[in-house]
Amino acid sequence: MKFMMLIKHTEDRKVLPKELSDAITQQREHSEIGPVIVASGGLAPTAASSRVRLAGGKLTVTDGPFVETKEVVGGFAILEFKSREEAAESARQYMELYRRHWPGWEGETEVRQVYAPEDYTLDAGRSDLQPDAQPGKS
Repeated sequence: MKFMMLIKHTEDRKVLPKELSDAITQQREHSEIGPVIVASGGLAPTAASSRVRLAGGKLTVTDGPFVETKEVVGGFAILEFKSREEAAESARQYMELYRRHWPGWEGETEVRQVYAPEDYTLDAGRSDLQPDAQPGKS
């Protein structure tokens, strides 16, 4: 199963310390049951970003920075795991590396399963798509 991990923190973050980057790389290289990494990366600050919003039938585009933003998604990873519990444990280990190698950093990793189109079924009683109880191994 694929899971997306969203790393959230305040906008005022600094560059990832080399010690943390090295620890993450080392953990990936030495993990015997490590997840398959589908994609990962850091995201640009909101000052270099735009929001496109649909509200009241109108589209608006707003360039950053976004003053009202208290927390941002600063990075992501899409990984394959056997279960949600395994994904959550991997996120816990990842946050432990932050705790050890970046004192004072505060944030969180949100773990969400990724559904593919074949994981959804149309419920005749509803007008929206519902994920199957047991999504496929996409």
